[in-house]
Amino acid sequence: MDTLEQNKQNVIAFYEMMFNACEPRRAIETFTGDDYIQHNPHVATGKDGFIAYFEKMAAEYPGKRVEVKRALAEGNHVVLHCHQIWPGGLEYAGIDIFRLDDSGKIVEHWDVLQEMPETSAHDNGMF
Repeated sequence: MDTLEQNKQNVIAFYEMMFNACEPRRAIETFTGDDYIQHNPHVATGKDGFIAYFEKMAAEYPGKRVEVKRALAEGNHVVLHCHQIWPGGLEYAGIDIFRLDDSGKIVEHWDVLQEMPETSAHDNGMF
């Protein structure tokens, strides 16, 4: 398997473990490098900030899930296009960008989220 494909698989497994399986500590221990830089303004940078945020989220929103619609890799970056489904009917289209080190470990993250609209000017969908 080539490096780009392995990086995509690592990032998808990380996302599934931390979001769907609600195991952010294990995801961090398994898939991140020495440092973890966070750009989401709601999550403290570093591994401990990530774990605290997503453990709280798992407790407050049981049943939340994410579906990875596509994954793109270039160089040491992986981009996920995802559908987030939350309890209470909230849904989001999200783009997550991850930077990996030369060992295939995640070391940096950016994201943007858009709430799924009730109506649209077209029938193309968000994904």
